[in-house]
Amino acid sequence: MPGPARGVSTYARDMGILEKLRLAVDNDSTAPDWVVLDLHGSYPAYQAADPVQSLLRRGESLEGLTGRLEKLAGTDWVRGVLVRVGKLDAGLTTAHAIGRAVGRLAESKRVVGYVPQVNMRTLLVTASLTEVVAPESAEVRLPGFAAEQVFYGAFLTKHGITFENLRIGEYKAALTRFSEKGMDEHNREQLTAYVDSAERSWTGHVTEGKEGADGVLEAGLTSADQLLERGLISRIGYDDEICTLVEHRWTRTVELLLPRGLGRKARQAEHIAVVPVTGPIVTGRSRGTPPVPFLPGAQTGSETVVAALRKADRDEDVKAILLYVDSGGGSALASDVIGRAVASCTTPVVAVMGSVAASGGYYVLTAADHVVADPYTLTGSIGVVVGKPVLSGFDGRHGFKPEAVGREGALFESPHRPFSDDDRAWAERMMDEVYGRFVDRVAAGRGLTTERVDEIGRGRIWSGADAHELGLVDELGDLDTGIAAARRLGDLPEDAAAKPLSHGLQLPGAPSFGKDPASALAGLWPFGSETVLTWFDRSVTIR
Repeated sequence: MPGPARGVSTYARDMGILEKLRLAVDNDSTAPDWVVLDLHGSYPAYQAADPVQSLLRRGESLEGLTGRLEKLAGTDWVRGVLVRVGKLDAGLTTAHAIGRAVGRLAESKRVVGYVPQVNMRTLLVTASLTEVVAPESAEVRLPGFAAEQVFYGAFLTKHGITFENLRIGEYKAALTRFSEKGMDEHNREQLTAYVDSAERSWTGHVTEGKEGADGVLEAGLTSADQLLERGLISRIGYDDEICTLVEHRWTRTVELLLPRGLGRKARQAEHIAVVPVTGPIVTGRSRGTPPVPFLPGAQTGSETVVAALRKADRDEDVKAILLYVDSGGGSALASDVIGRAVASCTTPVVAVMGSVAASGGYYVLTAADHVVADPYTLTGSIGVVVGKPVLSGFDGRHGFKPEAVGREGALFESPHRPFSDDDRAWAERMMDEVYGRFVDRVAAGRGLTTERVDEIGRGRIWSGADAHELGLVDELGDLDTGIAAARRLGDLPEDAAAKPLSHGLQLPGAPSFGKDPASALAGLWPFGSETVLTWFDRSVTIR
């Protein structure tokens, strides 16, 4: 994939990359012939299209990292690469994708992994390497995975606040953290199944072909010696015993920093257009992440995504579209509009799932020609939820007295009163219609019966591995897998570029702070009165 045009955002990004990339020599050489690559950070799938946000983040994207690894594979003077895995804030799908990219590099170069902190994610990154080194003092913690969720129902009730939670079906848990005092049996069942699937995938990826690695998650390993005995590392040592860092040799450093695609690839006209769908899905235009930590994160707007899809579909040089989805869902209307635009494309569409592509995040890709998920992707959640906070008890305790005139139905979303019987009846009819439409879209896109979709739906989440077995996904893999599929469907050569389309993101305006106590709860549910398809459960932490 060609790199972006040089500019202030690219310069800032390259300065960040310099912190992760150094030249080195082995013990038998005087000229730099090794590259030391430090992995740390979160590695979002794609760099922000907005130069302001790119400048603020300064981190390297997964796209940029994989491109750099591909460039190392084709650089003649590079004899070896030392991959030092530091503090990774990345999710499981990203760690797995990095590991696959490192494995591809190891097919053409000597690659040594160095893991001073040995944990579930760092071993996933080095799983495909035959040489993995850890220092004698390595910190080792391999506890397996767990999902943790905090429930606020008892706390909110104590303060006179309840939460309306209408849902289809029984596994739809987007609002249970607010409405309930604890985890119900259905949510416990689906989270347990996800964790079990993630552990099976991890064990397969990390221990395959390694004698003595069976039962590693139950062994309570604490030292590098034990890792060596189990075959999880190949050697105990320190990074300076592998190669020695040298001062920057700018000619070679600049060669590695130059973006891919200069020359023949950059001039190649026919390509893949990449359209990202990340964060909550909302109606209107996409909004970027502001540089203020307490404000809502990036939101993908249906108008922006539809415009990008149509632009790509009209472009004669675009032979395939890659829809990258990393979203827990959002507005039912916005999800349907995006899904309709995908279905309307005459250009082949390949969907690639990130860490999560659930509910509305799954809805948008049901009509894609090919769907790729990582085994650790959280997906499914085919269901509907409608809810709101109810402050009637809070109002009474603190002397607030809401008064209203007119039709009661017009106050459906008011936080100062619970749903009436008529409200509930109307919402349930509407939710049935939305759920039926969701099921129909999945059935048509995936070639399943509506009865089968309902059976595996009901709001339930699945791991990417389980979703593949159920027919919700065509192939297990990562971005590289999706790009390869797009090249096949678009009848493109193996080196055809994949170019992200700019979303035209907008920074949100300055926050406003109201005196109404209801305004304090607005951030809990950013979709207003819209019907929502979401597994918007950011309180669930996969550890």
